[in-house]
Amino acid sequence: MILVSVGTQLPFDRLIRAVDGWAVDHGRSDVIAQVGPTRYRPVALKSFAHVAYDVFRDLQKECRVMVCHAGMGSIITAMEFGKPIIVMPRNHKLGEHRNGHQFATLRQFGDRPGIYPADTEVELRALLERVDDLTAYPTLNTIASDAFVEQLAEIVHQPAKTSKIRQLRHFLSGKRAGEPDRPGLR
Repeated sequence: MILVSVGTQLPFDRLIRAVDGWAVDHGRSDVIAQVGPTRYRPVALKSFAHVAYDVFRDLQKECRVMVCHAGMGSIITAMEFGKPIIVMPRNHKLGEHRNGHQFATLRQFGDRPGIYPADTEVELRALLERVDDLTAYPTLNTIASDAFVEQLAEIVHQPAKTSKIRQLRHFLSGKRAGEPDRPGLR
């Protein structure tokens, strides 16, 4: 099964139309799509706007390949479950997003094994043509190393430092360090 996802915030009709057209052309009935808030109704894709988190995670675990927007959650989940992922960034110049951060995300991750970038519908369809040959990134370890946990604990357990703003407020109020703030001065 191929799982397509556009996230929950915005429609991404260009992605959905391209995958749907490919599925129609190839008679594929094994494509499920989370299409978000859209007016486009896919012809070949089994689609839904949104679904419960645990149901979607099960679909992600069961799928053979993921196709999605360049959202970090999708990329990390594909790596976690060891799924190949075709990633097409939303183009802010086409009004698909507020800025070009998804292109930046793809530049950072697009050269990693198991992540297949597609900037255009043509590139997306070319990757779909060989969808059964795509390989995954080895699964991402979801357990942090002891060294990382120890370093994080050290940071978390450091005593809080007095902020520069608080120090300035104390100075301006004429109080000595360590005296409590007066009401209204925070």
